[in-house]
Amino acid sequence: MSVRDEFDAWAADGRDKGMEDRHWHTAKHALARMPVEEGDTVVDLGTGSGYALRALYDTKGIGHGFGLDGSPEMIRNAREYTDTEDIEFLVGDFDDLPFADDSVDHVWTMEAFYYAPDPHHTLEEVARILKPGGTFYCAVNYYEENVHSHHWQDNISIEMTRWSHEEYRDAFRDAGLYVAEQDSIADMDIEIPPADEFPTDSWETREDMVDRYRTFGTLLTVGVAP
Repeated sequence: MSVRDEFDAWAADGRDKGMEDRHWHTAKHALARMPVEEGDTVVDLGTGSGYALRALYDTKGIGHGFGLDGSPEMIRNAREYTDTEDIEFLVGDFDDLPFADDSVDHVWTMEAFYYAPDPHHTLEEVARILKPGGTFYCAVNYYEENVHSHHWQDNISIEMTRWSHEEYRDAFRDAGLYVAEQDSIADMDIEIPPADEFPTDSWETREDMVDRYRTFGTLLTVGVAP
């Protein structure tokens, strides 16, 4: 199944809002760190429901936001959820970003980068469209050190890229981006039951659940264009 078909089905089932709710636990902290100034242009790769751009518009006053997604159904939903013309949503993929060189102040992606068919080329595209000093905030839960995410590939037909912390840093640098920051943002919002309620449908032990959400959380890698 293609990325388009997979996420068209998710959008039709309303799973875009479910992703938004789950991602928000850590996305809100990463978005708050972005050095966005009023009037800036921001691109959101794998925009889903478009929540990240709406949050940046409401809290930081971005001038223009572009949400890119491979799923027409996701884009249709995102447009319905958004009530400003300053945020646009486009159907497209990560191989050929429809933006001019040096035209974007910041790029954001949450739980989508690992779907890129050629992630090294995607990073080159991000570096191409960013203005000098522009930033790329890349947030993922599916990564090598997070052993609790490894089985996710079994649940989806799209081939995903599972990089380590070091592989993300190396790939950013190979694409011409400086690595300004990399850390894990803990999910402190999800409720973890007491030990006597385990095992659950999803977890054998409380220690594993704590490890997944409080220790590994979301890996954030920040690149800066020279």
